[in-house]
Amino acid sequence: MYDIIIIGAGPAGLTSALYALRANKKILLLEAKSYGGQILNASKIENYPGIEEISGFDFATNLMNQVKKLGAEIQYETVLRIEEDKTVVTTKNTYQGHAIIIATGVENRKLNLEKESFFVGKGISYCATCDGNFFKGKVVAVNGGGNTALEDALYLSSIASQVYLIHRREEFRGEDTYLEEIKKKENITLILNATISSLNGEDVLESITIQDKEKNETVLPIAGLFIAIGQVPNNEQFKNVVDLDSYGYIETVDGIHTKTKGIYVAGDARVKELRQLTTAVSDGSQAATMAIKEME
Repeated sequence: MYDIIIIGAGPAGLTSALYALRANKKILLLEAKSYGGQILNASKIENYPGIEEISGFDFATNLMNQVKKLGAEIQYETVLRIEEDKTVVTTKNTYQGHAIIIATGVENRKLNLEKESFFVGKGISYCATCDGNFFKGKVVAVNGGGNTALEDALYLSSIASQVYLIHRREEFRGEDTYLEEIKKKENITLILNATISSLNGEDVLESITIQDKEKNETVLPIAGLFIAIGQVPNNEQFKNVVDLDSYGYIETVDGIHTKTKGIYVAGDARVKELRQLTTAVSDGSQAATMAIKEME
């Protein structure tokens, strides 16, 4: 029996663990893949108060090390479901806690094109900072219009010979500061009002087909495609104990409490206006604090 079971080892989950451990609670941290979550994809973090600049990897590693030093129990297992009695069932074991914090974050949104899964690792990537160096001196494309896509294009412009930034609209959703930097880069070409209609190649990605508003198609030879079109939550396995909105995000009473007493949510997995590192760690600290207060 654990005091608190935390599902997800991204910034929200790790912060929850940090606060719970400092309150001398017995916790279990469950993670399906690797610690850090989406922040691992950030080459630079420049908007976290008190830290002028740090990589996403370093930030996540520092936070994980803090938690480990406090004696956190961490298991890398995929959670299948949560029972109403706060039993957590994974692919390997069954655990029970007095409180549960869901901090599963989000996953990368797919283009859902034929051969997309096949080309992952063979020309397609969802993480420019992870895989950018494989395309040194080559032609690549980035698909997306938010901050992640703009950051990816800027990062890749220092590695690749040519970067195509493809966006389905005329205007970008990302910050103007990133866009101004992009316009100064001679090796970044904007392709607007266009979508990717097919992925081409046999064993590896060799080109993509671009379709404009008038349905005209152009084949663009590239060595790599970095997809940055947003994220989707993965909360279906919890719908028996929480309410989900039409997009799959967890609805709350006050930003932290779910409909089931003793089950909380923190970070990008919940319904919220702003999904940023600062809001993730804020959620994590609040969820742990509420869980501790209500247990006692």
